[in-house]
Amino acid sequence: MLALVAQWIDISVWEKIARTLVVYIGLVALLRVLGKRTLAQLNTLDLVVLLLLSNVVQNAIIGPDDSILGALLGAAVLLGFNHVLVRFLFPHPTVQRVLQGARLLVVQNGKPDRPALRRELISEEQLDGALRREGVDGGMARAREVWLEPDGALTPVVDDDRTSEILRRLDRIEQRLAG
Repeated sequence: MLALVAQWIDISVWEKIARTLVVYIGLVALLRVLGKRTLAQLNTLDLVVLLLLSNVVQNAIIGPDDSILGALLGAAVLLGFNHVLVRFLFPHPTVQRVLQGARLLVVQNGKPDRPALRRELISEEQLDGALRREGVDGGMARAREVWLEPDGALTPVVDDDRTSEILRRLDRIEQRLAG
């Protein structure tokens, strides 16, 4: 099968596979080092960078080969390697955390963790806007916690008014029982 494919592409099959894997691993490492902000696409500049990134690495993967079979081989290697890697990481949370990072608490009790936001290069205005897009009216002030996930998504934890009222009533009951 590989010999048949090799007749239709301009570079060797093994070179195509190696190029694809090296670029994949390099991009994963770069995105890991640059942080979650790049993945979250919190502003227009980050989105433009991600769109251009695919074009920048395209030639490194395909080399001088622009054949359909070469493109399909590169795509198959990317998808296959990613599938194998995800399957490997699933039962190994420690390795997964090393490769993908851990979630990060960026807001607690309505107050931003400024050092954490600074490390991730996220302004409070950007965070408030992202929370509004997530349906949290009032932004950070309304959130009990906000987590920045390894994939760049924000996970807000918001107490609705009913829960807060129930907790206040329970506190009063406990105080009366104790006193």
